[in-house]
Amino acid sequence: MKINKQLSGIAGEYYVAAEITRRGYLAAITLRNSDGVDIIASNIEGDTLFSIQVKTTQNKRKWILSQKVENETSEKKFFVFVNIPTDIAIQPEYFIVNSKVLASNIYEGHRRWLCQNGKNGKVRNDSSVRQFEPRWFKDEEILSWDQLFELL
Repeated sequence: MKINKQLSGIAGEYYVAAEITRRGYLAAITLRNSDGVDIIASNIEGDTLFSIQVKTTQNKRKWILSQKVENETSEKKFFVFVNIPTDIAIQPEYFIVNSKVLASNIYEGHRRWLCQNGKNGKVRNDSSVRQFEPRWFKDEEILSWDQLFELL
């Protein structure tokens, strides 16, 4: 079942919060108008804090980002890309990337894209649109939930 974009985004945040909580951490979803952080998470003791930016799609493995993602510098911030299948019997898919790794790869990938010719051999124009696709990342750059919590 396909749901609208707003509900999809909300569902993605709650799926991620649930996964964090399942692993014994606290997860607080921020207000809808918070820029850059969707979830603030901590261990029970409160001495390990990290933040999450959630990006959600339905039935595809491509996420649109803005240019500002290239300026991410926090070691304690992670992006979780959620793919929610339209078949509700299938669980969501997660791709977890440290913000610094994402920033570097998106920056370099966009520069490579600009150097290539577009349709009909035309020079590409720069834009503020960026895209995350897991296939362009090394396996070790995309974390599992267990790997994320080992890093903390």
